[in-house]
Amino acid sequence: MKVPVAFGQYVPVESPVHALDAKTKMGLVAAFTLALFLMNSLWGLALAGVLLALTVRVSRVPWRIALRGIKAVLLILVITLAAHALRWNPATVSLIRLGPLAIDGPGLVTGIFFASRIVLLVIGTSLLTLTTSPVALTDGLERLMRPLERVRFPAGEVAMMLTIALRFIPTTAQEAEKILVAQTARGARFDEGGPIRRAKAFGPVLVPLFVNLFRRADDLATAMEARCYRGGIGRTRLHESVMRRSDWAVLLLGTAALVALGLVL
Repeated sequence: MKVPVAFGQYVPVESPVHALDAKTKMGLVAAFTLALFLMNSLWGLALAGVLLALTVRVSRVPWRIALRGIKAVLLILVITLAAHALRWNPATVSLIRLGPLAIDGPGLVTGIFFASRIVLLVIGTSLLTLTTSPVALTDGLERLMRPLERVRFPAGEVAMMLTIALRFIPTTAQEAEKILVAQTARGARFDEGGPIRRAKAFGPVLVPLFVNLFRRADDLATAMEARCYRGGIGRTRLHESVMRRSDWAVLLLGTAALVALGLVL
């Protein structure tokens, strides 16, 4: 039986994207995010979407996994579209009118623009964790924050905490889904009543979820202490990550192309 991969969980396959150094992928994700916020047209977002689709294709990450993060921000996408498209007592020509409420054409285009930006941002950032192992991600974060150690910033500990938080996002989602299914099988309903009643219905879900999270955190702390983890000071690594010439070339060329794309479009 094949175990499904949760959103944000590392997908261990061989691809050119997986072979890149973690710091290179972090730099490209930062450049991609900057380019998305610099763009002012749907054509720019469309081109960014094409580049992102090619990257997903090259990474060999299944589309059903790469797109899984959109479900988590679906409510945000709906609110973004509604906030820009809906008008109350509009004085201009509207696409659809229902009493005093109507959908404005320019507002709908603006809503699609911002919603598309969110979708591309979610898929682009999720590729970082999907194509980078937790160990490589921790090492990359620590090396990027290493200059801050001169001012006694605990780079190793912060990098470890960030990586553990990223790693436990899919685990938490799986736990919540299992509890929801179990409570639904016992007759619980989460889609009936008003907002207050629905919020109360999630009580039996949140309590065991937090109990399991604290239990996992305690087990993880015990395991790290048993392996003599004492922070980043004096810590050695089995495999040292080194930026190769190909990593530098991809990082510099990719960053320049993405920033130029954001400025032009």
